[in-house]
Amino acid sequence: MKTQKFAAFALVALILLGVFAFSPADDGFLPTRLRVTVIDGLGNFVEGATVKIYSTEDDYRASENAVGTMTTDEKGRVKFKELEPISYFIDARKDDLNNDAEGVKTAPLEEGQLNKVNTIIE
Repeated sequence: MKTQKFAAFALVALILLGVFAFSPADDGFLPTRLRVTVIDGLGNFVEGATVKIYSTEDDYRASENAVGTMTTDEKGRVKFKELEPISYFIDARKDDLNNDAEGVKTAPLEEGQLNKVNTIIE
């Protein structure tokens, strides 16, 4: 009886070890995502702002070939999914407000992670 309990325990331990040792991000199972939060100069969330991301500075400057375009929710957020783990250029606008004066280039995204950045529009 003790042998059966030990064998069952050992089997469960091996299964758990395999589950925790497996890293889906390494195998590309988890998508690389980017969440952009748009805030104004006072730190308030900006709902209804248009956010575009570009993979190159040339595309950003020409406003061409956006990788994605979304509109912010009530918390000033948009989430882009299925991205390459590279740096992106962010263009955020609402009415006469924009992020032209702020930094618009992200750090290289971490693969298989939800990457988060804030941008200020003034």
